[in-house]
Amino acid sequence: MSELVRIGTRGSQLALWQANDVARRLGERGYRAEIVTVRTTGDKRQDTSTAAIGGKGVFIKELEEALAAGTIDMAVHSLKDVPSIVPRHFTLAAFLERADPRDAWIHPHGTPIARMPSGSKIGTSAPRRAAQLHALHPDLRSEPIRGNVDTRINKLRAGQYDGIILAGAGLTRLGRRDEITSFFSIDEMIPAAGQGIVTIETAGDRAARIAAEIEHPQSALAARCERGVLQQFGDLLDCDSPVAVHATIEEEITIRAFFGEPGSDRAIRVRRKGRDPEALVDALYRDLVDAGALEFAS
Repeated sequence: MSELVRIGTRGSQLALWQANDVARRLGERGYRAEIVTVRTTGDKRQDTSTAAIGGKGVFIKELEEALAAGTIDMAVHSLKDVPSIVPRHFTLAAFLERADPRDAWIHPHGTPIARMPSGSKIGTSAPRRAAQLHALHPDLRSEPIRGNVDTRINKLRAGQYDGIILAGAGLTRLGRRDEITSFFSIDEMIPAAGQGIVTIETAGDRAARIAAEIEHPQSALAARCERGVLQQFGDLLDCDSPVAVHATIEEEITIRAFFGEPGSDRAIRVRRKGRDPEALVDALYRDLVDAGALEFAS
């Protein structure tokens, strides 16, 4: 009989898609996967900002508890939802192939964002999107929006917002790419660290070895570079920090970073290329510090 692997996941449509994708990949390698749905604090409190209920960790806390209790073997997350520093007894054991990491603009009638009237209400839950939107279109007004993809699009259609910004990867995975009016380029709106990457978290060697069988090396390198930059700041950053880091892997590694100052128009953008990941992360961190990022983060 094939070896059983219990996969923990949130119950949203996107989270289940991700977990089933992991199950499919493991099945191709001879494992018998079982999906275990765990309701997290972030799912229960969709009427409250993420920061107010505990930050990014609210989307994975109960999954980590299930890992620690041994009721699941691995947990599947959107990497952008995982805090930059995870508890020592857990491991991000694998990173799957990255989907399109760009942010997407959605307008119910296909109006380009550049043609939106001054004062238009733009829904986005991410401070780093709001900060970069302000830099691009200072006449538009960003407003928080919570809920899953369907909920957010329904709020747009109901007229609660004039347009919304979502991660293109999630829309594509759910078969809703046709909802997208346009994409922001990576340079216009630098994505969140880990955006478009699914990660597998484990608490034991057996599960970590299994997860590693389906890792995508290039995406793993990008993920470690992006998270490496954030980790340099320790606990100075939280989910309210308007921060973005994105790495692309070609002949060289290119890392772009954005730091916004909460409540201010001030922002920092840096970009570096190199071949040595650790040296590149260190150099980019020094660039950010030299530009004043520690003042923004503290």
